[in-house]
Amino acid sequence: MASKKLSESELSKLTDFQSRNNDIVVQVGAAEIRIDTLDRQKEELLEKFQILQKEQAEFGEGLQKKYGEGNIDLEKGEFTAAE
Repeated sequence: MASKKLSESELSKLTDFQSRNNDIVVQVGAAEIRIDTLDRQKEELLEKFQILQKEQAEFGEGLQKKYGEGNIDLEKGEFTAAE
């Protein structure tokens, strides 16, 4: 089978396609790495959030034992007993 030479414009177009394809593949890889990093950060933050919620609940229980049922005004720093 005889080979035929591609024209310069055809070769240029194919090279451009290959280059653009490679760029996209690299960008997808970089995006996946960023996604993985963000997923790990999200998991760490969710763990911290769960710890915070537990600390808040425990502290709230302590306040409730000390002051009883009621409301706290953070701005005034006052507790008002429930009626």
